[in-house]
Amino acid sequence: MKKILIYPSSVLRTKTEEIAAVDGNLIKEIADLVAVLGESENGAGLAATQIGIKKRFFGLKETETRKVKVIINPKIETVWGEKTFPMLIKDDNKEENFLEGCLSFPNYYGTVKRYLKIKASWDELKKNKFSRVSKILGGFEAVVFQHESDHLDGILFIDHVKEDGGKLYKWDEEKKMVKWDVKKVIKGEL
Repeated sequence: MKKILIYPSSVLRTKTEEIAAVDGNLIKEIADLVAVLGESENGAGLAATQIGIKKRFFGLKETETRKVKVIINPKIETVWGEKTFPMLIKDDNKEENFLEGCLSFPNYYGTVKRYLKIKASWDELKKNKFSRVSKILGGFEAVVFQHESDHLDGILFIDHVKEDGGKLYKWDEEKKMVKWDVKKVIKGEL
């Protein structure tokens, strides 16, 4: 089984191009991605570039079923509102920052501005042919879609943390969140 590439692997900075046709190689690569994401305990999504495949597709793990949906040639067509730091509402109705993570950055989490509602389109495989899908996504699903789409353009969540003036944290050995310098991480000083 393929392994998830860890930053600073240069493949993570690959800008992918649209996939024009379905062939046996693409089918195998999709199966590889589905297997890797399916085995991940805490992964919500995984881009092809994260396992060394320089093609424009990613997988999203459905919240309810944990089944992996494959998104090919994704496009964000419309956004609503301004980019914002997503918030979580805890059981006591207090808000806290949603911390975005990435399987290529184990134990790192950060605050990233994202659109909370988007209209996206993509291809899905139906009987080894592309079938175009269009859907409005909100909340967590919209955030994950944007994160994985960024991967396909060589953009990483730490780039957004830096650009947005967000905060970056690392789980330490004692399972505590420690604030981390995003500039050091971008330089590869993990």
